[in-house]
Amino acid sequence: MVALGEPLDIVTSYRRSQIMAGIRSKDTQPELIVRRVAHSMGLRFRLHRRDLPGSPDLVFPRWRLAVFVHGCFWHRHEGCRLAAQPKTRPEFWRQKFEANIRRDRGAIDQLTGLGWRVEVIWECETRNPVEVASRLSLATTGR
Repeated sequence: MVALGEPLDIVTSYRRSQIMAGIRSKDTQPELIVRRVAHSMGLRFRLHRRDLPGSPDLVFPRWRLAVFVHGCFWHRHEGCRLAAQPKTRPEFWRQKFEANIRRDRGAIDQLTGLGWRVEVIWECETRNPVEVASRLSLATTGR
């Protein structure tokens, strides 16, 4: 039973489960864009190094640089329209997002403590590959 004033979900719980199960954590479209840009720049990298905190999406060992490609919704990109707040089960989502943010901060802190530099590239930023190239160039060569 839905409480008065609580929004209704427009899909069944089974369909919602299918949708959520289809969301990947690796090889996402934004990540593939960043990888393509880095490769076209001649930069060599490793993927998802599990031996590093947070298992960064791309690791550039030569520059001790770890790059995370974050989805704006899941990692709560502040001020981004893609980080919309779900209307159903707000308390569940608040806790979920807070845990994601804490985990991200912890991984970044651990990496910097180990002497790595960290870049976060947001999903919305991957829509402009020129900007991604500029960020990677600055992070790897300082130019």
